[in-house]
Amino acid sequence: MTTKLPDLKLCILLDAIGCLSYAVPFLGEFSDAVWAPLSGFIFYFLFGNRLGAMGGLFSVVEELLPGFDFIPTFTISYFIRKREIQREAHPKELKVLR
Repeated sequence: MTTKLPDLKLCILLDAIGCLSYAVPFLGEFSDAVWAPLSGFIFYFLFGNRLGAMGGLFSVVEELLPGFDFIPTFTISYFIRKREIQREAHPKELKVLR
């Protein structure tokens, strides 16, 4: 299975855009209503497959709920995907000992 890794700078930028609703008083909730579905679509496009679908849904819900805009969803998912790629490349080296 080949997985793609989006650019970390892009993920940080997209998280920053999601937090911008706090910067504009009275316009914040409206901007969240516009940004939420857009962020979900972008998330799915960047990460694809199961992580993209689940993360896209989470991104939409996170942006719509008041007070949760601070969660860096794109950046967290970047590191999750990076870890997946590392495990695929070196499955025996990253095995957890029990």
